[in-house]
Amino acid sequence: MKKLIAIIALVALSLAPLMAQGGSDAGSGTLRFGTGGDQGTYYGFGNVLAQRISSETDTSVVAVVSAGSQDNIEMMDMNSYQLGFVQTDVMSYAYNGTNLFAETGAISDFSTVAALYMEQVQIVTLDPNIKTVADLKGKTVSIGSSGSGVYYNALDILGAYGITESDIKPTYQSFGDSVDALQDGKIDAAFVVAGAPTVAVSTLATTHQVYLVSIDQEHLDTLLSSSPYYSPYTIKADVYGTPEDCQTVAVGAVVIARDDVSEDAVYDVVSTIFNDKDAIAQSHDKGRELDLAFATSITTVPYHPGAAKYFAEQGITVATK
Repeated sequence: MKKLIAIIALVALSLAPLMAQGGSDAGSGTLRFGTGGDQGTYYGFGNVLAQRISSETDTSVVAVVSAGSQDNIEMMDMNSYQLGFVQTDVMSYAYNGTNLFAETGAISDFSTVAALYMEQVQIVTLDPNIKTVADLKGKTVSIGSSGSGVYYNALDILGAYGITESDIKPTYQSFGDSVDALQDGKIDAAFVVAGAPTVAVSTLATTHQVYLVSIDQEHLDTLLSSSPYYSPYTIKADVYGTPEDCQTVAVGAVVIARDDVSEDAVYDVVSTIFNDKDAIAQSHDKGRELDLAFATSITTVPYHPGAAKYFAEQGITVATK
């Protein structure tokens, strides 16, 4: 019996540090940072940021592989994550209880930390005959995990061309699975929404000629008028070695935090990101896009007090709750 009690005590001690990681601020353990799939930009860049913050401040952050924006918000709502990467459109859906969050209702117990970079809607194919979005009609197309941000981005763009989900043969796959399916000839095209270059697409481009499908100006205007959270964006040909530049749209990639994460912890996060941006840029290309004006441009969700404190020191006032 004494041996059993001793074993239980040892197990409890070994689990204690792991349990502490679920804490909601730096004072109660490591901040868990929901990112995205392990082949996406969210995870790659998020891991660089987490390591930098942990090494430079008293705030410990660990990047966690996740299903992306919606998953990050839902896991943060349950306090499984305390920080998360989100698309600007998905962040607005959650805060207002629309689209992805129409059935579950609004989730508003989070605040903006900073907008970091633009992430592009990339329509990837290995078929040179697919030249326009209209050519996707009747094709097998991966449109992201069902209910994901990518899924709604795909429906928006298809809709601008008068194409519905029933007009294609949809599959619902992650970036990595989509690339595997393209490579194996199981699908004709895939929607990928992430900062370009995206690891999954770059990897595919090392062994295959990759093509990106452009959105022509007429349909781009239609899309922007109905979905103003998009911005026009051009992906240069040298990003993946495509035959020509690609005209598409982009949404912002934003870091958010639970409201109950301490002001000091969020200050550590945002100050490290922007004070160390040159060093961060040496570890990840997205570091080159860090910009204070863009970081403070979010108007749909108020900023966390810790972020507002740092931006005020830079002479920029942002709205808080």
